[in-house]
Amino acid sequence: MTGHRAALRRFSLNQATTQHWPLPDAVAGCVAAGVPGIGLWREPVAEYGVERAAKLVRDAGLTVTTLCRGGFFTADDWRTENLRAIDEAAALGAPVLVLVSGGLPAGSKDIDGARHRVADAIAELAPYAEAAGVRLAVEPLHPMFSADRCVIATLGQALDIAERFDPGIVGVVVDAYHVWWDDTVYAQIARAGEWIASFQVCDWTTPLPAGVLLGRALPGDGCIELRRLREAVDAAGYTGPIEVEVFNADVWARPGEQVLAAAIDGYLREVA
Repeated sequence: MTGHRAALRRFSLNQATTQHWPLPDAVAGCVAAGVPGIGLWREPVAEYGVERAAKLVRDAGLTVTTLCRGGFFTADDWRTENLRAIDEAAALGAPVLVLVSGGLPAGSKDIDGARHRVADAIAELAPYAEAAGVRLAVEPLHPMFSADRCVIATLGQALDIAERFDPGIVGVVVDAYHVWWDDTVYAQIARAGEWIASFQVCDWTTPLPAGVLLGRALPGDGCIELRRLREAVDAAGYTGPIEVEVFNADVWARPGEQVLAAAIDGYLREVA
């Protein structure tokens, strides 16, 4: 293994980072750049075809690191949709299905009740996921998303759910963008240990855009101590892939090859 490839052995390109790069081009770009893994999203995979996408990635020799996403447990069809997501992850060979919980139910202000609902829903899904060989991963999102997108707002809250299960069945996602601000995050990462199912990195810049969902930056372009977080998940025992996941309209407007090259450069400088 060359030095460059060795340095990238944990690197994974999350498909969201190159939003407008067609899947075959993204796969070919990863292979050309020596990137071993790719994190997939359900919508573009469904558009391409699940079985077709699975063959494409498999034939290229890439590892699917995660599938995004399941969850959104306030939806009427949440159970059917999450069972489908588990099946898709299994078909793709994705070992981890990322779960974003969803926000408050319509008309409700009961955030405690909403969090209990998330735990109950995951308990209902866990046996099916275990049988499929797919690990459910609870992702906490920054508190600003609690009302409409994710009532699980801290790594501690995600662990309160995940620790009810065998860590091989339900784990947590440590996403730098969502947890970096928390003064307890390093203690929670140490607590997480074998429950860490995925580690995702990007950076935080200000001012945030009007669409705050698109405020993520490439590693090294913001203020997060990414290497410190990586060292913490390593110390907790996590040895798995590190996904670069960026939502940013300016990044998406660039050619996919340029974005991948910039993501690799930031990862090597700031994370690895």
